[in-house]
Amino acid sequence: MDKYDIKDPKQAEGGRRRIQWAEREMPVLRSIHERFAKDRPLKGLRLAACLHVTAETANLMRTLQIGGADVVLTASNPLSTQDDVAASLVSHDEIPVFAVKGEDNATYYKHLNAALDHKPHMTMDDGADLVSEIHTKRRELLEGIVGGTEETTTGVIRLKAMAADGKLEFPVVAVNDAMTKHLFDNRYGTGQSTVDGIVRATNILLAGKNFVVAGYGWCGRGLADRARGMGASVIVTEINPLPALEAVMNGFRVMTMAEAAKIGDIFVTVTGDLNVIDKHHFENMKDGAIVANSGHFNVEINIPSLEKMAKEKRLVRPFVEEYALKDGRVIHILGEGRLVNLAAAEGHPASVMDMSFANQALSAEFMAKNADKLENRVYSVPEDIDKEIARLKLEAMGVNIDVLTAEQEKYLNSWEEGTV
Repeated sequence: MDKYDIKDPKQAEGGRRRIQWAEREMPVLRSIHERFAKDRPLKGLRLAACLHVTAETANLMRTLQIGGADVVLTASNPLSTQDDVAASLVSHDEIPVFAVKGEDNATYYKHLNAALDHKPHMTMDDGADLVSEIHTKRRELLEGIVGGTEETTTGVIRLKAMAADGKLEFPVVAVNDAMTKHLFDNRYGTGQSTVDGIVRATNILLAGKNFVVAGYGWCGRGLADRARGMGASVIVTEINPLPALEAVMNGFRVMTMAEAAKIGDIFVTVTGDLNVIDKHHFENMKDGAIVANSGHFNVEINIPSLEKMAKEKRLVRPFVEEYALKDGRVIHILGEGRLVNLAAAEGHPASVMDMSFANQALSAEFMAKNADKLENRVYSVPEDIDKEIARLKLEAMGVNIDVLTAEQEKYLNSWEEGTV
């Protein structure tokens, strides 16, 4: 095995128990694991993965490995690593892992490049950091790469921008765009795990609070629903009139962030853009306001501007930093402005990551089989893969659905019959 960098190998047994617990809730990936063990569709491929190092990710890595891939894993966020899981992957599965929870930025990129030293044929990203590093600083690796996959909204945005500029030099499957990913992972997973992270970090009661959700995409929809379910009064901010109108129709208050800043108690960004909460918003926030981010990168909150406004900063609870401003107010930032659901909690529940990581595994298989036919652009997950994952999930849940009769199928595929 290649060298690795983890916090403590002695944590491996606890990590294995955590991985096994998650596996019980991942029946779709488990069925893929069983087939991969027989078919070995990734045999001979070196695969570098930059993902959140969690128990759910561990089950994906084990599936890719048994499918024949020579796998190495690094973290896609400095605060998202579960150190015991990293230890188990190294000790029990002999998968090199480069990740330590709380690592600094320099170590993060050192680990990223350690994974790239594996000379991968395929990348598996959550935020497109591997792809970006290869295209900017490790271009010598391009010749050996057949393709990649991308897990999250932010990464897909980056990759599509690269493709539009003619800069993307290998094909990538946008796993995030699969219906079985964004309709469930982004909505139900992000919704529940973000609330979980906020509550774990602060132990505050959400009921009765003004809870501001910046962005009403699938993640924002899920978060707004979960916060309302906890009794919060939810406010949505948007820049797109269509989701803004949908939020209004769903019963949420919609306003600008400048308006929301004056009345919000808790703020969460889920947009994929930068400086969504900026200096002029901080200037108008209530004393004691809580600010968190659940978008992939820690750029959505302009923390440098808050640093300049503050006379003092202190850690008041794990993952809760209090900024004391010169006018006497305090503002709290959770998890350094990074993904609060992974910084302060455990990320998405395994049952929803089951579908997301099934998409990753099957998209890797698709890429391995079809890379020589694909152009250097971003591809959607093939519809047949998406539907098969949904079918397997329903089957695992004991849910049956109807099947079209031959007569019904013929009717849907014809145009001759009309009103009778």
